[in-house]
Amino acid sequence: MTNVLVVGSGGREHAISWKLSQSPKVDKVFTAPGNGGTENNVEISVDDLDELANFAAKNNCFTVVGPEAPLAAGIVDKFNQLGLKIFGPSKKAAQLESSKIWAKEFMKRNQIPTARFEIFDDSKKAENYVESLDYNVVVKADGLAEGKGVIVCNSKEEAVSAIQTILVEKTFGDAGNKIIIEERIDGLEASFIALSDGNVAIPMASSQDHKRIYDDDKGPNTGGMGAYSPTPIVDEIKAKKIQKEIIEKTIQSMKNEGIPFQGFIYAGIMLKDDEPYVLEFNVRMGDPECQPITMRMDFDLYDYLLASSEQKLSELPKPSWKKQSAVCVVLASKGYPISYPKNEEISNLDSVSENCQAFHAGTKSKEGKILTNGGRVLGVTALGDTLDLAISNAYSEAKKISWPHKVFRNDIGKKGLSYL
Repeated sequence: MTNVLVVGSGGREHAISWKLSQSPKVDKVFTAPGNGGTENNVEISVDDLDELANFAAKNNCFTVVGPEAPLAAGIVDKFNQLGLKIFGPSKKAAQLESSKIWAKEFMKRNQIPTARFEIFDDSKKAENYVESLDYNVVVKADGLAEGKGVIVCNSKEEAVSAIQTILVEKTFGDAGNKIIIEERIDGLEASFIALSDGNVAIPMASSQDHKRIYDDDKGPNTGGMGAYSPTPIVDEIKAKKIQKEIIEKTIQSMKNEGIPFQGFIYAGIMLKDDEPYVLEFNVRMGDPECQPITMRMDFDLYDYLLASSEQKLSELPKPSWKKQSAVCVVLASKGYPISYPKNEEISNLDSVSENCQAFHAGTKSKEGKILTNGGRVLGVTALGDTLDLAISNAYSEAKKISWPHKVFRNDIGKKGLSYL
């Protein structure tokens, strides 16, 4: 028996902790720093790598890293040097997410399909470039910006404004010291997540995220307002194509470049005329995609994460999945993703039914009450025998939970219904 330390405080980390706690091989799951819904919380920040290492060593923990920031800071390298078992990619491998420029250049030299692009650190040159184009673009901050550093533009005016926002006004701080301007590819977006040990990659269940704050994909990008799994947009043929031409090619290319990738690799995919293109890579499980994916897991997650860290994935059977669909509806605080109230009491949390989990994200526990403590507060995730039923179950549970400034999208999963 071993203990597990899950690093992070979001809905993804609550879902991972919840699933790992079901393993007969796991004694206790700690979460650092955790939230109002996670158990055995440890008051250590995700960027305090020394303290995390000390805790893991003292408590005989296998460590699982949820968010991107500690991975980009080199937590895996540090733990490996200390002989501590940890799941996730090295600092060098994490560049696939921590530098969009590094990732785009990696894709270009390894012929991994992605949109054409140019890199700028000078706003005037960037604006002149945009003026010379005859197609719409996407403007991206190079570094980590919590899923918000991507601006999809519908006109040259919007592109110039995006350049100003990132490069001049420094809305995303140092993450926006350089930008990528890439061709906007319009099509169907899906999340394709796989688990790799540096040699092989096992695909997880397919899913689709809903990034925009409002219904019908209106308004600014967020960290994600809901997700569902599986998605009919990625059928068996497309899944095999993505797995072979993108995931396996990426893992092999990383290995060839001397940067083996161990951990979750997440490709944000755009399907145009049935051809997949990589919009971006993430080096961890998506949030909120993680919530419906973990609800559908019919295997011991601990075995697979440990095997990934020990380069032994090929020794395990193919993971099995529940046939049901799962839908996660994110309940947020009004004003997210810009500014929003905190410390509002959440009621009816214990009213959720058996086929549903309310995964906590921006919550905290105080004097026996659960209070809001972030923009995305809860990920209400439900199973159903069909996608339609899973949607209905998730919304019926989401509506029971309340606090004064609760908001949510009303159309999570509907894109999937239109392809069935």
